[in-house]
Amino acid sequence: MQYNACHSQTVQYNAAHVETQARGPMALELTILVGTMTGTAQLVAQEVELTLDDGDTRVVTKPMDGLDASAFAGGGLFLICSSTYGQGDVPDNAKHLYESLRNARPDLSGVQYGVIALGDRTYAETFCNGGRRFDAILAELGARRIGEVMLHDASAGTMPEELAVAWAADWIALCRKEAKLEA
Repeated sequence: MQYNACHSQTVQYNAAHVETQARGPMALELTILVGTMTGTAQLVAQEVELTLDDGDTRVVTKPMDGLDASAFAGGGLFLICSSTYGQGDVPDNAKHLYESLRNARPDLSGVQYGVIALGDRTYAETFCNGGRRFDAILAELGARRIGEVMLHDASAGTMPEELAVAWAADWIALCRKEAKLEA
């Protein structure tokens, strides 16, 4: 009887293994963290999620409201999508997360990330600073950025979600390449 129970577990494991093999490589798990004041960054993140969330990538989008440094616990792949507000600050809903990272100073060596930074070039000294600030603190804490930061200029008259979707397709390809190198 005991043999049958073990045999049954082996069959279940093998069936799960075969199912995983049939789907191809394991899906990338991506968390998009959104810092926004007017909702533009949320719209951009939603369009990126709709584009990237497929059988090969699982995407969860979270507003930064109420998040702290523990949002990065356990590592993983993150995409920061942040507007810039005021004098080059992170948006109000992102302030707690940003300050928590600065104060707690966690080891983020298990984190890989990308950044979509939204701004307006007419504010030359603080252009895209919300996203740039997150890029700087994440790198300082040991996280590894994949690819270049996407900088969107609101004064250019382009739709940020359209540019972000195109950028994200290339970015996720880089992430896949990185994942295969590490596997």
